[in-house]
Amino acid sequence: MSSPNAPETKLMKAVLEPLLNDFQHWFSRSITLLEAETIDFLGEDEQQNLLARVREAQQLVSASQALFQATDSQAGVDVAVVMSWHQLVHECWNVAIRFRQQQAQAAPDKLTEDN
Repeated sequence: MSSPNAPETKLMKAVLEPLLNDFQHWFSRSITLLEAETIDFLGEDEQQNLLARVREAQQLVSASQALFQATDSQAGVDVAVVMSWHQLVHECWNVAIRFRQQQAQAAPDKLTEDN
């Protein structure tokens, strides 16, 4: 195991730590959306499946953060795993964007109906 002051360790801390924090942030936001809203363009099963995948990924990120902390920034995460998390975040972003667009389109319709 290399020294906590080794260049590799500093690089891991500078890159991996904020990346894991970003994943936590986006997975948390996605969970909030998926739990609070009915996403019409997703079937109920599809929405529940996405929610389950996001929760599982969030748990894996938490475990990675704990391991990273416990090993004094010596543990890493396989690139394939990071890429799968990135793809899931991207999928969640697409759902959120489409959901917000539908809400925005419905809002003027609602104003017209109310008048």
